[in-house]
Amino acid sequence: MRIMAVDPGEKRIGLAISDPTGTIASPLTVLQHVSRPVDAATIADLANQNEVGLIIIGKSLDEEGMPTVQSRRSDRMALAIQEQCDIPITAWDESFSTQIARQARIEMGTKRQKRSGHLDELAATIILQSYLDNNVSE
Repeated sequence: MRIMAVDPGEKRIGLAISDPTGTIASPLTVLQHVSRPVDAATIADLANQNEVGLIIIGKSLDEEGMPTVQSRRSDRMALAIQEQCDIPITAWDESFSTQIARQARIEMGTKRQKRSGHLDELAATIILQSYLDNNVSE
């Protein structure tokens, strides 16, 4: 079963998708934020096109594991997506995914000038791979 991850942001939304076996995450695309209903419809459409069986939405938590302002945005996005499709949606802790994505770019040898771009789809890939590593049985 393919699984899709959503990294919701204020300006962009990163999307990643797993392989059909649900073991390897890959970047899918980055959507420019338009409005919650439009974004949710686009995400639901992409999930249906890719025959996704589960959507993971990144949810930011603070140091004590409590919801943040960004996590409430994730909750609202999850509800909007759920109104557009019947695919189950699960929240997954996205804390530090952007920092991990930035570090991954450094470790890949990406030049400093090219590292300044958006990290949304890479962050979504990190969120999805974290979920897959922790939840998919072998």
